[in-house]
Amino acid sequence: MTTDNILIQQPQPFDIVGSKILIAGTAVAFEGTLTIHVSDGHDEYSSFTNVGSLALKQFQGHIDIPDDNAFQLTRLFLRLADDTGNENGPAVIVPVLFGPKILPGYTGFRNYTVQPGDTLTKIAQDTYGDGNFQPILQANQNIISDPNLIFVGQVLRIPRNDT
Repeated sequence: MTTDNILIQQPQPFDIVGSKILIAGTAVAFEGTLTIHVSDGHDEYSSFTNVGSLALKQFQGHIDIPDDNAFQLTRLFLRLADDTGNENGPAVIVPVLFGPKILPGYTGFRNYTVQPGDTLTKIAQDTYGDGNFQPILQANQNIISDPNLIFVGQVLRIPRNDT
């Protein structure tokens, strides 16, 4: 995701993020600051990260979401803009998925390659001990449009909570 001044390398669109969202890329920013906004369209959290001087610089930053129930929706929009004070100025918007809203106690995910005979219900049963496949569906909403249509060889992200 990019504008003339900002290139975001992490997170990529539809990455699953936790309560600490790590952000990295390159940017040119006014007085070396990027403003970070995270929103689900209802609620929003804001922070900033220091880029350095006005030259093109690599940066790393993060924003902490204070509560796993901070958002109503699983899909969030991460908006990064240089700190020029222009709310409608150039910005990069990256859609991400909020793991703690997908699965309570979210700690990460593992990749799973769909095998012959697999269904989302079977994968959920094997993973969580019940047939509730909603966390798997939500974690893969950018690649699964119909829960009855998964394909052998398809790589799915399986959310974990390590409990």
